[in-house]
Amino acid sequence: MSTTTGLESNQVLLERVARRRRRQRIEQATVTWLLRIAALISILTTIGIVIILVAQSVGFFAEVSVWDFLTGTEWAPLFKPQKFGVLSLVGGTLLVAAIAGIVSLTLGLGAAIFLSEYAPEKLRRVLKPILEVLAGIPTVVYGYFALTFITPILQNVFGADRVIVFNALSAGLVMGLMIMPMVSTLSEDAMVAVPRSLRDAAYALGATRFEVATRVVIPAALSGIVASFILAISRAVGETMIVKIAAGATPNLTLNPLESIQTMTAYIVQVSLGETPQGSLEYKTIFAVGLLLFVMTLVMNIVGRWVISRFRQVYE
Repeated sequence: MSTTTGLESNQVLLERVARRRRRQRIEQATVTWLLRIAALISILTTIGIVIILVAQSVGFFAEVSVWDFLTGTEWAPLFKPQKFGVLSLVGGTLLVAAIAGIVSLTLGLGAAIFLSEYAPEKLRRVLKPILEVLAGIPTVVYGYFALTFITPILQNVFGADRVIVFNALSAGLVMGLMIMPMVSTLSEDAMVAVPRSLRDAAYALGATRFEVATRVVIPAALSGIVASFILAISRAVGETMIVKIAAGATPNLTLNPLESIQTMTAYIVQVSLGETPQGSLEYKTIFAVGLLLFVMTLVMNIVGRWVISRFRQVYE
């Protein structure tokens, strides 16, 4: 009797284990397919965006020479005579992105060094979330902050006759503050991942804390720092509201950050307001500019991945 009862209990246990395994396989298969669908949606979305940009840009380049588009310095598609030299928009975009890159790399890398090498653990847990809050502020708020706060300061410093209300410097400075948390957070994570043994070896050789941070930790975490910087610059190149509000709407090929400029994204917003007839040559310019912007960010990411793979160090 006891033997029969033991066999039945073992059979019940085996059936429970089998049901549990079947349920786990179903759950794993479901999660796997959901992840595949999510990845497929992102891929199809990217392909759809590229197809739309290329299809609309073909109609634009059928009427405008690609050479004139890429090498011309005057951009006036909405006026007569029309000019389609996109270099003025590219120059404005790169000027603001360069200013933002200098600000974000300087402040972000400094904050990352302090958090990873100097700050106590309790202070680090408080400061890091505070820095990350900056990334959650709406960009339109940054734009009006640059226009109403930073620009008057610049006018007091450089003179109101030299700094107009809309300028590239105020937009670049505020954009640098906006993307700074991206640089600081990712760089700090890369620095924390550096093995403690490297720091201890440097300290044993008599290095100071600053020397350890700049000559040991930063070179060891260089791939992560470069990745954060490339990501931040890509964000700056594609930013819209800050440059639309604070930088102006004057296509101007200049290196003077105190002048008004127009970026590629700001022009796309200007034409997309609905006043330009759909299907017209002026309307198609936003797709040509968007395609060029897409290619620029793609090249930046490719270069970033090459730099990361070139300088990446794996520690065990």
